[in-house]
Amino acid sequence: MPGVSGWTGVGKVRAREADGQVEIVIDGLTTQAKYYKPLCYEFFRKEWRGARPAWGDFAVEIVMEHVGEPPWIDLDNLAKALLDAIKGYAFHDDRQVARLLVERREGERERILITARRLG
Repeated sequence: MPGVSGWTGVGKVRAREADGQVEIVIDGLTTQAKYYKPLCYEFFRKEWRGARPAWGDFAVEIVMEHVGEPPWIDLDNLAKALLDAIKGYAFHDDRQVARLLVERREGERERILITARRLG
């Protein structure tokens, strides 16, 4: 696909860019939403070489995939921690998020998928 870069990252966090969109995958789940913020910060600080953050409105989709019973975690707390973790990399401030979808679903492995794309 034109405009798509390969995945960056070899640990628990990986990311890539594609035509104004950033995709992030975090392997594993925990019930502590606060765990994800420093994990993502560390990835972006050390490994991310993608485009600079953009201005304008964004749509962000966060999907928590689990195996078996879902973990006891409030999705609103998870969303806040993840939005804080990616601000400064996908967008400048989480006030730019005009559309937000957060969902929990059964998957083949435990992970979090985040997609941030510019609107308009």
